[in-house]
Amino acid sequence: MQIDPRGPRFAAALTTLVLIAVLLTGSGLLLAAQTLVFALGALGGLRRSPYGWLYRTLVRPRLAPPTETEDERPPRFAQGVGLVFAAVGTAGLLAGIGWLGLLATGFALAAAFLNAAFGYCLGCELYLLVHRARTRAGLAA
Repeated sequence: MQIDPRGPRFAAALTTLVLIAVLLTGSGLLLAAQTLVFALGALGGLRRSPYGWLYRTLVRPRLAPPTETEDERPPRFAQGVGLVFAAVGTAGLLAGIGWLGLLATGFALAAAFLNAAFGYCLGCELYLLVHRARTRAGLAA
């Protein structure tokens, strides 16, 4: 499925704000909410993500049509990477291992910020590396 590439950047901007709030407050519950957002995007697709819904409902109607589209699979994979970091961070914060929670949140924040500010999606790049490696190994369909 092809998507408007501005949607994932919008989602990354919201994610950046949430993760900054987590770092400032140390809130495991707020990070758990972001973990759920990542899970919905990774497992259900970007259309099922709350941030995707906000983009389609509030932002996209006010913009010109996209000049290009992109494959949904790399950003969806990136949501899965974010899910892993957010889940580790949530577990750390809720278990009282603050350094682990903040470290994992910091890594997720760095990736989200790169996407929001510069359009560079680390998870998408990782997807491409994994896809190429699988293709070379004869594992890709």
